[in-house]
Amino acid sequence: MAASNARRRRFLKQALAGGAALGGALAARPAAARPTRHRPKNAVGLLYDATLCIGCKACVNACKVANDLPAEFSTPDHLWDTPLDTSATTYNVIKVYRNGTMARKDREINGYAFMKVSCNHCADPSCVSACPVGAMHKDPETGIVAYNPDRCIGCRYCVAACPFGIPKYQFDSPTGQIGKCQLCRQRMKDGHYAACAEVCPTGATLFGRTEDLLVEARRRMALPPGTPTTFPRGRLGGPDESYPGRTGHYLQHIYGEKEYGGLQMLRLSAVDFYKEGLPKLGDRSSAATSETLQHTLYNHMAMPVGVLGVMLYAARRNVPRDHDEEPPAHDDTHPATDRQLPDDQEAKDHD
Repeated sequence: MAASNARRRRFLKQALAGGAALGGALAARPAAARPTRHRPKNAVGLLYDATLCIGCKACVNACKVANDLPAEFSTPDHLWDTPLDTSATTYNVIKVYRNGTMARKDREINGYAFMKVSCNHCADPSCVSACPVGAMHKDPETGIVAYNPDRCIGCRYCVAACPFGIPKYQFDSPTGQIGKCQLCRQRMKDGHYAACAEVCPTGATLFGRTEDLLVEARRRMALPPGTPTTFPRGRLGGPDESYPGRTGHYLQHIYGEKEYGGLQMLRLSAVDFYKEGLPKLGDRSSAATSETLQHTLYNHMAMPVGVLGVMLYAARRNVPRDHDEEPPAHDDTHPATDRQLPDDQEAKDHD
């Protein structure tokens, strides 16, 4: 028993010493965050111009058809698809900003405006950084943030990591998967592109190389409000489907040009983006910090070994030692034949 206790104590000491040594070595190394990654040179994406959007939701329906997604109902009559937000079966929605009388479009006061919500295909996506099995991955050529359901383990780290709340888990299925926009990448081999841009009647949603979309967005912003110009539709660089129109009262801000290290979903609007529900973010992706921290903690299994050492130490402190066990209480009572009888009982016996 003594030898067993000695071996156990020696093992605990070695485990704790190893964890402490690894932790010390880890702390001694500088955990400087890596630089934020940039969009690939030929990254593709979307430009959404809220001043051109008429709220027809043709893009929502086209997305459902292209990705074979079921309808979602938010009204009692269940007459048509009415999703209120993105979900595991709705990758794209058009939301409405409302204020006061809603008398004029694209006005913050007593007006209304539309805003497209879908995956932003971040240059440095947190969902990809957080995924432990590579189910979320970013295409090195197109920059599309894609999802592989065959590799997914359902941990939902991507759901928690995304600052835009885009990846959604399919909770109503025993084999639930993540649902999000993938820019219809499955259609590109046939010469197609994002279905939402293909069907948009006003060109509010435009597909193309992100760099080309940025040039187009800057061109529109540089024009005074109401200036006659032409607006392309469908895909930049594709067949000419442009039409004449007038520029809106654009904010001098392209949402997605710098936010979160850069997005491949760019937006123009006449109403404050933050009032329309988009988060206010800096120009640095949180993946640059969190990924460095995660890789540092798990380098050479330092954190698991350290945690194991602490757990073993806590277990050792709370488990009684063998030699500390109290011996069974000694029975000092005498056999029944030796018990002293009461005085009255003795008197009877003598009689």
